[in-house]
Amino acid sequence: MPCDLAAAHLHAYLDGELDAAGAAGFERHLQSCAECASALNSEQTLRTTLASAQLYEPAPTLLRNRIHAQLPARPSTRTPFFRILQWAALAPAILLAIFLGRAYFESRANTDVLAVAAVDAHLRSLQPGHLTDVQSSDQHTVKPWFDGKIDFAPTVTDFANDGFPLLGGRLDVLSGNTVAALVYGRRKHIINVFIIPSSPRISPANSAGVRDGYHWLSWQHNGFTCIAVSDANRTDLAQLRTLFQAP
Repeated sequence: MPCDLAAAHLHAYLDGELDAAGAAGFERHLQSCAECASALNSEQTLRTTLASAQLYEPAPTLLRNRIHAQLPARPSTRTPFFRILQWAALAPAILLAIFLGRAYFESRANTDVLAVAAVDAHLRSLQPGHLTDVQSSDQHTVKPWFDGKIDFAPTVTDFANDGFPLLGGRLDVLSGNTVAALVYGRRKHIINVFIIPSSPRISPANSAGVRDGYHWLSWQHNGFTCIAVSDANRTDLAQLRTLFQAP
């Protein structure tokens, strides 16, 4: 069972009802409480799945054509055994369609959950005093700051010459996972880039979307999953992604 703190604050945190101090305190608690982190992840997955679920999905054209080709044009006088053989021949195609459909929706759910959490974390970071834990435009200052605080080493690069100056970094939490957040400027906009090692559970496809007026863009590079969030336009985020993926 989740601990008492989750029961008291979990839904308020998800609904954005906690103030900045309360949200930050709950996120610190998540880092040391596996039960609360699991409960948060389950609740976010449930909410996202219910919000984006499509209860009807048309069968692929190829599958429909194959099924129609096997159906008799008029009432058949063939034996029940022959009909069983017909359906047995179709079984591999049906199972393949079910498998591919399940894989698609699981991948989409992973993406949606992380994207929702990233936008929420971006909004929290805009509160006074929450944007950076280490404020510096020097990548050789920001990168070492993460040493010992997380179990991976994110690549940190200043793209000031390309119009994306590095402003600093901080630790954050997405769906119960501690992540590195790099903060960039773009004209008068703030861009958060959340970085976490890719894994079978955290492997969203490259995708993009809009939530609450904020653009988000996700990609994978060198074993990491990255999600950029900002009120800057999608073209700016795509340009920053290209800079991250450059050799």
